[in-house]
Amino acid sequence: METTANVLVGLVAALHAYILVLEMFLWEKGPGRKLSGFDADMARATAPLAANQGLYNGFLAAGLVWGLIAADPTGFRVTVFFLVCVLVAGVYGGITANRRILIAQALPGALALAAVLAAR
Repeated sequence: METTANVLVGLVAALHAYILVLEMFLWEKGPGRKLSGFDADMARATAPLAANQGLYNGFLAAGLVWGLIAADPTGFRVTVFFLVCVLVAGVYGGITANRRILIAQALPGALALAAVLAAR
């Protein structure tokens, strides 16, 4: 079960690293515009906001990697903390921005958190 939990945490970290790239570097290009649904003018106008969001996603990814490589009990505690952050951000985003965020962010975070807690 621990291997499954670690793989899920790694996948959530990779997802947030991907979101960082989309929001910080590709927001005004095809992949970012497809994600946001914005036209070129709106993408340009919102790029600084998206970059800020991307940076926060990078912090989530970094925290999850830290949790994976740190020895216990620190690794476990850090992993749980950052997965809860992912879950809260996903639920909040799903409620306030777009319901797809519940599936794309909150669900993977919840599954990884459940696996981490079950492996304990």
